[in-house]
Amino acid sequence: MQTIENTQFKAQIDERGAQLTHLVNIAGDFDYIWNNDLWPKHAPVLFPAIGRSQEDAYQFNGKTYEMPQHGFVSEETFAVEENSGSKLILSLTDNPTTRKYYPFHFKLTITFELSEQGLSFNFKVDNLDDKQLSFSFGSHPAFNVPINGEGQFSDYQLEFSPNNLDLQQFEIVKTPAPFRDGKIIPISAANKSSIPLNYDMFADGLVIVENDGISGVRLTSPKTQHSIELSLTDFRYVCLWTKEGADAPFLCIEPFQGLPDISGQQSELLTKEANVGLDAGKSRSFKYQISLK
Repeated sequence: MQTIENTQFKAQIDERGAQLTHLVNIAGDFDYIWNNDLWPKHAPVLFPAIGRSQEDAYQFNGKTYEMPQHGFVSEETFAVEENSGSKLILSLTDNPTTRKYYPFHFKLTITFELSEQGLSFNFKVDNLDDKQLSFSFGSHPAFNVPINGEGQFSDYQLEFSPNNLDLQQFEIVKTPAPFRDGKIIPISAANKSSIPLNYDMFADGLVIVENDGISGVRLTSPKTQHSIELSLTDFRYVCLWTKEGADAPFLCIEPFQGLPDISGQQSELLTKEANVGLDAGKSRSFKYQISLK
């Protein structure tokens, strides 16, 4: 386990999966990140797939490859390249295990850095192969709601920026795992750029917001002075999830660059909708900031 801290915040990151496990407000002595066996994860990294793949597999060059839900990096141990006290750099390079699922040479580097505002993430994918690769990428942080125990889940709302967005989502079908059906529909609970939280909105398992131009989202409530804000300019989509049917006191706010499969349609990797293509020898970076109060 790696620790970084400054005068405002303390973060712990597990080398296994490069998963943020704690993000503590030092003055308030509370944790923003979920820790409970009701859902035993905290902030998984999703690579090179997001969500479920049809039949837990995909096609590449006429072959079928297995692909676990959200990819495989959550089971891999990252190398520590640097820990300077407030900044941590972890990396994962392909190995025989990853190549069983994903036949490419790559390097995934993740930088965590604390500031006075909160925690920033930088994710860099390097294509070390002699051929094009394709991937989806996502971050899956689970935040305690209510924040610091102040109020209840239904007292909170999500405020998207800029203002006056017509928020839309991908329609989800459960098979029983949640897949897309290919349709995009309005978010019925939304009031322009704001979504009041309630558990019924997660009956289908998740909400994937589709709206080009979203720059950020803020979790807030009149019951507390605290808030959590994520910048989203490097990510095309954002997913919202809590454990359905459990009235669980957490909310995942997940920047996505990529999408789960459409039900009944197994994907060809290089042409999969919303995937990122990366030519041989090239790299691609994604970053976002969690700003905290």
